[in-house]
Amino acid sequence: MKTIFTFLIVAVLAGAVSFISAKEEQYTYPFQNPSLTIEVRVNDLVSRLTLEEKVAQMLNSAPAIERLGIPSYDWWNEVLHGVARTPYKVTVYPQAIGMAATFDTTSLEVMADYSALEGRAIYNKAIAEGKSGQRYVGLTYWTPNINIFRDPRWGRGQETYGEDPFLTAMLGRAFVRGLQGDDPKYLKAAACAKHYAVHSGPEPERHVFNAVPSDYDLWDTYLPAFEELVVNAKVAGVMCAYNAFKGQPCCGSDQLMNDILRNQWKFTGYVTSDCWAIDDFFKNHKTHPDAASASADAVMHGTDIDCGTDAYKALVQAVKNGQITERMIDVSVKRLFTIRFRLGMFDPVAMVKYAQTPVSVLESAPHKAHSLKMAQQSMVLLKNEKNTLPLRKNLKKIAVVGPNADNAIAVLGNYNGTPSEIVTALEGIKRKVGPGTQVVYEQAITFTKDTLLAYTNIIPQLSFNGKPGVQAEYFNNKELTGQPVAVRQENNVDHNWQEGETVVGAMKAYNFSARYTTDFTANETGSITFEVEGDDGYRLLVDGKEQLNAWSRNRWGAKNFKLATEKGKKYRLVLEYYQAEGKASIQLRAGNFAKTNFKALARRVKDADAIIFVGGISPQLEGEEMPVDEPGFNGGDRTSILLPKVQTDLMNALKSTGKPVVFVMMTGSAIAIPWEAENVPAIVNAWYAGQSAGTAIADVLFGDHNPAGRLPVTFYRSDNDLPPFGDYSMENRTYRYFKGQPLYGFGHGLSYTTFAYDQLSVPANAQLHAPVPVSVRVTNTGKMDGEEVVQLYISQQVPGFKTPIRAMKGFQRISLKKGESKVVKFKLRPQDLTVIDKDGSAEYVPGTVTISVGGGQPDAQTKKARKTVEGVVALK
Repeated sequence: MKTIFTFLIVAVLAGAVSFISAKEEQYTYPFQNPSLTIEVRVNDLVSRLTLEEKVAQMLNSAPAIERLGIPSYDWWNEVLHGVARTPYKVTVYPQAIGMAATFDTTSLEVMADYSALEGRAIYNKAIAEGKSGQRYVGLTYWTPNINIFRDPRWGRGQETYGEDPFLTAMLGRAFVRGLQGDDPKYLKAAACAKHYAVHSGPEPERHVFNAVPSDYDLWDTYLPAFEELVVNAKVAGVMCAYNAFKGQPCCGSDQLMNDILRNQWKFTGYVTSDCWAIDDFFKNHKTHPDAASASADAVMHGTDIDCGTDAYKALVQAVKNGQITERMIDVSVKRLFTIRFRLGMFDPVAMVKYAQTPVSVLESAPHKAHSLKMAQQSMVLLKNEKNTLPLRKNLKKIAVVGPNADNAIAVLGNYNGTPSEIVTALEGIKRKVGPGTQVVYEQAITFTKDTLLAYTNIIPQLSFNGKPGVQAEYFNNKELTGQPVAVRQENNVDHNWQEGETVVGAMKAYNFSARYTTDFTANETGSITFEVEGDDGYRLLVDGKEQLNAWSRNRWGAKNFKLATEKGKKYRLVLEYYQAEGKASIQLRAGNFAKTNFKALARRVKDADAIIFVGGISPQLEGEEMPVDEPGFNGGDRTSILLPKVQTDLMNALKSTGKPVVFVMMTGSAIAIPWEAENVPAIVNAWYAGQSAGTAIADVLFGDHNPAGRLPVTFYRSDNDLPPFGDYSMENRTYRYFKGQPLYGFGHGLSYTTFAYDQLSVPANAQLHAPVPVSVRVTNTGKMDGEEVVQLYISQQVPGFKTPIRAMKGFQRISLKKGESKVVKFKLRPQDLTVIDKDGSAEYVPGTVTISVGGGQPDAQTKKARKTVEGVVALK
């Protein structure tokens, strides 16, 4: 049956513009008439649905309602730093924490705008191909993640905008505005603020954890960004978190959902559960006996979508049981259809400018250029002793060493799309230097070990039934059952798919399985190690005996098995694999382990003019609920923030050469590097900088871009600086409350030039409830053009009130040519100068406020270098 949506598209393409001005009687139902208000159309549509149809629309994968011409739709999509998980090639920007390091709301808004356009192109293409109900092609994105990165051990902190509520709120607002657009009627795309509201690890406990912050911390730290996005940015959606809050699951919280979100903030958009969070009500939190009671309670608390499970199907019985009324179901369903109507999903293409977005915007030149720009902007120069950087491009020899030097996975972060080209640090350096410069590369170590699997090309040793390669069988289910959809011969096992991408024939990468069978003929007597790496589950059998089993794993992971071999003997290898959702990948490789001799490596590179060590960590180690078996990591989180010892040991050996060592650190979180801070002359924090990471790194290393990124998180000295991970009190956490001395503070970042601040203007007195103007002159006093992030902090000491040590309340990224000066102006909002009482209320209290403006937080060093200036205003 042809849907009304398809009919409208075809009609417009045929030139039937009469739809725009058609009379109402031309439509079968009022909800089909685009001249009516969205409210009238939604009310009409919902009034025509059965209870069962309404409930089905409250699952993330909403089925079609064919009798009314309503197409199927999957709400689940991601756009954290570019459209994620789509089967199409897209532009990938730096990970969110890296974009936060730009301190540039304009750049972030442009990125969100470009990403929304690419998302529109994907959706339009999916509609044209009849795939409107496929996951990861929709227009409802579950981004941004505006949780506060309160503890550097949290693996998902890389998805956030850092530890500061103000920075997070301003960047989040820019993202929402860029993504949702400014059309008075239609949303370009629908953003969703997550995870509401007190959620930041530990990952292994997220389904059972009960966060109990004080009311002060709730309103001072955890809620401001959500309030900004809901009240001011008008974000379309909110995602409630897995964990409990004060004894109630977040998606069923009286205080968070009913009192604050719906009543105080007057939020009228939709709320989705985090995926599988409704099941947590009765399976993990044990606050509800079954799916019906959990679902009814969640809906009564304003949770409109059950993501990932079908617990909400029990709502039909819950209505019959009297646990919830159908009228309450109607409220949620109306919210959901309101969003879909606002996205223009039921209107002619000619009426919705975003519906005309062409596929040509995918990876367009402006988008790729902006990805590079943001990567450049994100680079933070932590240290540059004796002007080690920038390096000369005409050096005779450069050694590039380390586990991230040529790691294409690391630069993409998590929740990522797939671009057509990825530039690693090694590739970026090779492209940057002249033809006379020799670039040598050695991985040398893994992130945590000094022993590497040296891979061997085993393809010539693989055959099946007398044919070279591997027999591949593909099944359209996760259980390897029934007849395979396809059987074919492949050279080896080496696959990466985004969810929904074509695997073989008409089969897509979603809930499928595969069996790979081959005979491996040994070239020599001895041993060989087989390594399997996959996402989701896999197992390896050798001569019928299971040797590797990661069938229950559901994140990226690698295992290996050592096989004793006899020359000329054949060994039957059977690799079984399944993919459930998200990315899909499976690789079979082989080789032999070898321990790296650091002294020998140092001798090999001692004739280099410079040594660039590219290390840190990776989204292969930190992220969402991951099974990671490495020292210092657990379940996606970190058990220690110290840089893995093997990397420090290797840099120590490289330092012994006497040649300048540059440490390029990739990470999504703060790493403690006390030895490196003392002993390595130059350190660049490169985050996970997206598809053009290597180009941006090389631009900074060789001086084609003057770095101006700033830390959106505190880099502590050691694990001893951290309170218990599970403690949600903000006491001694983040720059706002940390009483110790950080290694590198929030807002820190160096430049190849210097800046000076003077002529600070603040009023001596100001009225409560009135804005406060502030201005300062900034001068580039160095010999190179550059950018500066001008940061404004306030400090208040009010008797009877707890207050932060200092708090950022303004920032601007500016560009200054050498010798140039600019006057930078701020206007503090009245709410920026309130204090929070113990009950969480914002109070306007007379007193003095110290205002500091500069290139970093105010301290003795920055004041001495004229990097900050201070003034005092009396509030009356």
